[in-house]
Amino acid sequence: MLEGIIRESIGKIGTKALRRDGYLIANIYGKGLENLHAAFKENEYIRTVRNKETLAFPIKVASKEMNVVVQSYEAHPVTGKLLHVDLMVAQPNVVTHYNVPVVTVGDAIGLKNKGLVHISKPRLRVKATIENTPNAIIVDVAKMDVGDAKMVRDIAKIANVTFTDSDRVSVLSVIKAK
Repeated sequence: MLEGIIRESIGKIGTKALRRDGYLIANIYGKGLENLHAAFKENEYIRTVRNKETLAFPIKVASKEMNVVVQSYEAHPVTGKLLHVDLMVAQPNVVTHYNVPVVTVGDAIGLKNKGLVHISKPRLRVKATIENTPNAIIVDVAKMDVGDAKMVRDIAKIANVTFTDSDRVSVLSVIKAK
């Protein structure tokens, strides 16, 4: 379980001091909950997020345990180092928006024809409860050739889950390699 601390000072000086000590600044929020200004050890946070198996993962801040979902993050434009993360508490039976990763299955026919699979939308926005939200949206690319694309409307519907992206948004395609 990822453990964090409550930030006493939310100003620029306090934030810089925490970052200098190796902390990642985080805001934790949820429907009907008071916002928490927290900080996590950056390396522990990255290790936890990379090794998680579900969309939501447990954290502990100031003796409060909760399941959270990463809503957004901010990285340094040059170094790519994480600067800030927004975590939303995954409350049971509350319908809200989640960003679910897209995972491809199978080898596309287009790979043999000098093409490559390009995922233009690595995460799809869905509206559902955390219990009904899938850990990943699986897309079969086995029958795709160069020039083929999968739109949001082509993805199999999931019970009690609504895609909030437009139907005509391209999720992935097989493009010709240069």
